[in-house]
Amino acid sequence: MRVLVTGADGFVGRHLVRHLLQAGDEVAAGCRPGGRQVDWSVGAPAGARVDVLPLELADAASVRSALGWLPEAVVHLAAIASVRQAQADPGAAWDVNASGTARLVAAAADLRLAGKVDPAVLVVSSGEVYGMGVGVARQEADALQPVSAYAASKVGAETAALEAWRRSGLRVMVARPFGHTGPGQTPDYVVPSWVVRLRAARVSGAGQVQVGNLSPVRDLLDVRDVVGAYRLLLRDGVAGEAYNVARGDGLALAEVFRRLAELMGAAAVPVADPALVRRTDIPHLVGDSTKLRRATGWAPTTSLEQTLQGLVDAEAD
Repeated sequence: MRVLVTGADGFVGRHLVRHLLQAGDEVAAGCRPGGRQVDWSVGAPAGARVDVLPLELADAASVRSALGWLPEAVVHLAAIASVRQAQADPGAAWDVNASGTARLVAAAADLRLAGKVDPAVLVVSSGEVYGMGVGVARQEADALQPVSAYAASKVGAETAALEAWRRSGLRVMVARPFGHTGPGQTPDYVVPSWVVRLRAARVSGAGQVQVGNLSPVRDLLDVRDVVGAYRLLLRDGVAGEAYNVARGDGLALAEVFRRLAELMGAAAVPVADPALVRRTDIPHLVGDSTKLRRATGWAPTTSLEQTLQGLVDAEAD
C-alpha cells in the first residue's frame, strides 16, 4: 500500500511508520513544519525510504499539498493528544482535532470525486469519547458522552469524517484506541512518568513517589499492537464504521503502578498529588474489541508485563 501517516513524528506515528515499512508499504510522513527530527531508518528494513511531507492541519492548502502525494490509504494521527493540554485551551484542541480532520477528509473526498485516487482513511479517535459510562466494557454502539475538551474534540473529528463518507463515498473508518503505551512515549503520559519518578526515587532512596488518582480502571495495550490494528483496518475495515482497539481487560492503575515498581526494584510508595488528579477522571474505561477482531483477525500479542519491561529498558537506555 501507499500510505500517508499524519502526525508521523509523534509517539504512535513513529511506531506506525516503522510497522508499515516492515510490511513493505510505501510511506509518506506528514509532519508539522518545525517539529521534531526523526531518523526514519531506525528499525526500518534496509533501503526503506520515507517521503517527509510538510503538513499543517490549520492550512487547507498545506493539507491539499500533502494529499497531492496521492496515497492509497491515510492514517490520521495528527492531533493534540494530551488531555491536559486540550483542557488548557479547548479552542485550540477543536481547531486541530476537529477542524483539522474536517480539512483532511474534505481534501481526500475531493480527490476521490475528481477520480484521482480513492484512499481508505482511518481517523484515529479515542476510547475516551464514551465518557463516564458504567463499569462494563464499552461497545461501538454505546452513546458518545465526552467529559473532557480532548474527548469532545475527538467526537467532532469523528462527525466530520463520517459526514465526508456519507456525502462523497470516501472510505472513512474510525479507530477508537483505549490506553496504550510503549517505548518512546514521553513522561507527559502516566506510565512513562512513573518510570521516571520510580527510577529517581530508587537512586535517591526516597520512600515516596507523587502520583495522580490510582483508583481508575484502565485497558492498557502496547503501542505496537495498536499500530498493527490500524494497518489491518486499512485492509479489512468497513467504510462508515467505528472500531474499538482494546485488550478488553481492565486493571486498576494502582496495580499497574505496583507491577512497574516491582519490575524496577523500587520500594517507594505512591502518594497522591492533587495537581496530578484530573477533575473528570473516568472511573472505568475498558473497551470491547470484538468488532475489530471479527473484521480483521487482530489480537494483541504483547502482554502488559512485556510492555512495562520495554518501558523500563527504554528509560535505562
